Amino acid sequence: MAASSLLLHTGQKMPLIGLGTWKSNPGQVKAAVKHALSVGYRHIDCAAIYGNETEIGEALKETVGPGKALSREELFVTSKLWNTKHHPEDVEPALRKTLADLQLEYLDLYLIHWPYAFE
Repeated sequence: MAASSLLLHTGQKMPLIGLGTWKSNPGQVKAAVKHALSVGYRHIDCAAIYGNETEIGEALKETVGPGKALSREELFVTSKLWNTKHHPEDVEPALRKTLADLQLEYLDLYLIHWPYAFE
């Protein structure tokens, strides 16, 4: 049987298959996220530069939380820090904006989008 998740050194499980949201058209990504969650996806991959985290946040708010289909703990949400935000003083504000847009209190994984800063 193939593995469906990877055990991280923190003890958290990361689903190996997730929904990527790059190039998702406005007005479509919300429905895509809600459908993916309804059919069993538990990993959502986002990035601020994709310009759709607010819409993804709407989908998460409607689907995840007390009294809803899923609990936050059942999801693994990844986002990425964009290349113009690598300065130490820019990282936390960028993360806070992503969290606000996604309507989440935390991310499971926050990556540097590319290891090359533009500024």
